[in-house]
Amino acid sequence: MGILSGLRVVEIGSSATTSYCARLLADFGADVQKVEPPLGDPLRRSAPLTPRGQSAWFAFLNFNKSSVIIDPDDKHAMMKLTALIENCDILIDGRDVDPADCRSIDVATIRQRRPSLICIEASWFGSGGPYAGFAATDSTVRALAGLIKLVGPIEGPPLSAPDFQAGILAGLWAFIALASSIFARTQGGAGRSWSVSIFEANLALSENHMFEADARGEMTRRLGINRFWPMFPAGIYETKKGWLGVTTLTPAQWRSFCDMLGLSELRDDPGLALSADRLPYIDQIERQFLPKLKARTAQEWFVEGLQRKIPIVPVPEISDLLLDPEKSARGAIVPVLIGEEEGMTVGSVQRLTLTNPRRGGKVPAPGEQQELATSRTNSPFAVEGSPGCVAPNRHPLAGVVVIDFTMGWAGPLCTRTLADLGADVIKIEAIQHPDWWRGLDSRAAYVRGQMYEKAVRFCIMNRNKSGITLDLTRPQGLALAKQLVARADIVVDNFSVDVLRKFGLGYDVLKVLNPRLVMMSMSAFGSNSVYRDCRAYGSTLEQGSGLPSVVGNPGGAPTMSHTAFGDPVGGLNGCAAVLLALIHARTSGQGQFIDLAQIECMMPFAAPWITIQSIAGLPPIRYGNRHPQFVPHGCFRCAGVDNWIMIAATNDDMWRRLALLIGRSDWATDASLKSAEGRRAVQDVIETSIAAWTLTRDADEAMFALQSVKIAAGVARLPVDLLKDRHLRSRAFFQNIHRAFIGLQPQPSMPIREGGGRPYAIRTPAPTLGQHNGEILSDLLGLSEANIAELRRERIIGTAMLSEGQVDKVAQGT
Repeated sequence: MGILSGLRVVEIGSSATTSYCARLLADFGADVQKVEPPLGDPLRRSAPLTPRGQSAWFAFLNFNKSSVIIDPDDKHAMMKLTALIENCDILIDGRDVDPADCRSIDVATIRQRRPSLICIEASWFGSGGPYAGFAATDSTVRALAGLIKLVGPIEGPPLSAPDFQAGILAGLWAFIALASSIFARTQGGAGRSWSVSIFEANLALSENHMFEADARGEMTRRLGINRFWPMFPAGIYETKKGWLGVTTLTPAQWRSFCDMLGLSELRDDPGLALSADRLPYIDQIERQFLPKLKARTAQEWFVEGLQRKIPIVPVPEISDLLLDPEKSARGAIVPVLIGEEEGMTVGSVQRLTLTNPRRGGKVPAPGEQQELATSRTNSPFAVEGSPGCVAPNRHPLAGVVVIDFTMGWAGPLCTRTLADLGADVIKIEAIQHPDWWRGLDSRAAYVRGQMYEKAVRFCIMNRNKSGITLDLTRPQGLALAKQLVARADIVVDNFSVDVLRKFGLGYDVLKVLNPRLVMMSMSAFGSNSVYRDCRAYGSTLEQGSGLPSVVGNPGGAPTMSHTAFGDPVGGLNGCAAVLLALIHARTSGQGQFIDLAQIECMMPFAAPWITIQSIAGLPPIRYGNRHPQFVPHGCFRCAGVDNWIMIAATNDDMWRRLALLIGRSDWATDASLKSAEGRRAVQDVIETSIAAWTLTRDADEAMFALQSVKIAAGVARLPVDLLKDRHLRSRAFFQNIHRAFIGLQPQPSMPIREGGGRPYAIRTPAPTLGQHNGEILSDLLGLSEANIAELRRERIIGTAMLSEGQVDKVAQGT
């Protein structure tokens, strides 16, 4: 029995966003009915294709669903579609991206008749604003979201990654909205209606960069292949055999890296101690360490790096993933049947240990119904919700208590999303070692100046939370943590494996205190992985995921598409996993442990090439900025310095309009260019003409001229440019909130909106260190003022970070 067994889902329209959202529901037992036109979902024709012409992308996005064919020319089409929706629990609507010949239907009227119905609709840019109605593709949206301009060679063009990164991210957000609504409905609430903007969903990847660059006042730029502001090295490098992913963020990691390579001069240079300090000297530093790396294999360096606690990892080819027994054992790679072809694809990354997802499945042929192992009998979803039991403006996770043992980006994004959806999140830090995103500097001057309260990225990632401090290394702090956990619904940590267990806060201990507890460990590789002790950052996760082998120019190095890409992806997948386990806990009374491996969360982006390799034994083709289907497709220079625009002709009519716009009416009527394959033979010539047209125009001017005739185009923005983006401002995406030590600060909203209106308001700023000690310890745990004062004197709690010297004195008991 899956967690969502008995839940009926209808998916209409065509988009990677809605397909992936529905796929996640199917993974955990939901009966997903995918509505298709007679020729099938257009995504069935998305490359890469198997030897028999089946779409590997479609397979990944749609296995374990059923297919229902509804012909729009059938006089009974409306009746059939209405009946299907009125008999379901969830409607997932991708028609605004591509209607796929689906008949128009009045969803609002159906919801009046079926108040427990949960709905979500996806669109590229939302229902209003300057970009609403823009023609778009995955790449043009990512360009606008600040995810392309900083990738690629210094001289350009910026490099795009293959489809469907944007759709998967947005599908994950859509699933989070639905899962929170399913939970709320099990508590007696009515159904909810949501919208998700694919553009805004992808800002989760760039929000840290945009606010950091704005706070520092630094002009960011492309630094070259596998080089990224604001840290170095954080890239992929060639070895004697294979490629190696390297990230050295802390001074200690840099010193260890230099020691490993025998570069004492670099190690001892105080001007190179901090990652940002090394950025001006990238070329000089690389000239010294690149030849050293070629002396040994990637695997040999990895073994030594593990001993030295350096975040390095071998960069696998797609074939390496298929040969990795751990990936199969954990369900990261699962079997898939596509017609008569048997292959492998990426399984669910939500690694629940009590209620596992389905391991693989079959892709439905058009009109094919899958055999379901479960029915709605005795399902908690078979009973209609009770409209009015819960106030309609109440957040879906209101009343849920979360204990947050996370730091940095991935874990705090997970818990921030829970908080944004209404959960009461209590963040636990220590005055000896607060969240490292407050700053890694514990020198006396930094601490005296309370610089740890002025870290913008910490404040962005920890809004809507309460904050307390507890020294978990001491019995009193540990006892208080256990009392909090006993009252909680969820515990989340993103430390290395076994850190909480060594404190005495492992799941084996906590489940005795609280049998309904959902606890998630968000380690890099998973608790039972052979890599479990490997240090890792978000960049490490991308390096080890297989994705770099499909990104970049033909014949080039494996290419990273974002720095720290794995952090937000891991955080959102962690949120999705926790919500699934929370639904199960509330309907069954059983808590469980979630062993989330963040590196597996990156693998969906490489899923179709895993399938192609497994069936045909063919390595992925790198297209650079070109596309296996759309011709032309590329990133073109505009007027000014380093200004670029992504342009794509997604069909033959769009190509004709593009040819007319750039003054090539002869191309618009040339029969040999009517098809993408015909244009591919002369794409160099086509791209040269497009480049000549864009080079004389401002990037925004070019985008709006192209969009005026419905040609997919998006300016390649810097992340910091988004703070002034008029579309985001028109949609109130940024909310200003006052934070102590900083003042008025803009914050990004969630990309999911209830009722299609304004985003949920941000309720409170990020807590200052230990801000809610008194409130939580007295009101929630019942401690007296005298008890709290004693904890403060013993420095078990506090509101001021300790410097290095003070930490040593506390450790010595002085």
